[in-house]
Amino acid sequence: MQYWAINEGSMHMSCSRHWRQRLGLLGLFLAILSAPAGAAEEEGFEQDTILKDAGEFFGSGAEGLADVISKIFNEHGKPNAYIKGTEASGALVVGARYGDGVLYTKSGGTAKVYWTGPSVGFDAGGNLSKVYVLIYHLPGTDAIYQRFPAVEGSIYYIGGVGASYHQVDDIVLAPIRLGVGLRAGVNLNYMHIRREKSWNPF
Repeated sequence: MQYWAINEGSMHMSCSRHWRQRLGLLGLFLAILSAPAGAAEEEGFEQDTILKDAGEFFGSGAEGLADVISKIFNEHGKPNAYIKGTEASGALVVGARYGDGVLYTKSGGTAKVYWTGPSVGFDAGGNLSKVYVLIYHLPGTDAIYQRFPAVEGSIYYIGGVGASYHQVDDIVLAPIRLGVGLRAGVNLNYMHIRREKSWNPF
């Protein structure tokens, strides 16, 4: 009888340890699942912050700005960087666009940027405009210096504000423009972002 009493006690202690271990692992698993989501939310700029900053940047006349920014946030979430700059372009059949601005990141870093890009297609209405570029999944400042292709024919307008998407791998650019003039058809171009100014659109 003494033997069975010891054995049952050992089994009870073993089961208790087993369930404590399983509960501990379950808690750790749930913590791992919840941590990345919270971290990701903290990495991006809030929509209200971007809307206020972009509104001050563009000034009056940007009636469709809130709707455009809302659409971009609905499709891509919170950006972790953005560019504020100016751009000049205009062409019929073949043309180029040149711009410069400042890159701001969620981590607090800034950098001067220049960009160029050829356009091919019907691109009527030369323009000089401010550009506000929302940037997603930028791993570091250096990653912005490359070509970002886009199909400009997919550009959309809301209340005089235009936006489109450019993408390389996971990095997405969403340029928002005012005063872009009348554009139609398909514009095949890209934004080539550089560290220094260049007149070469390619």
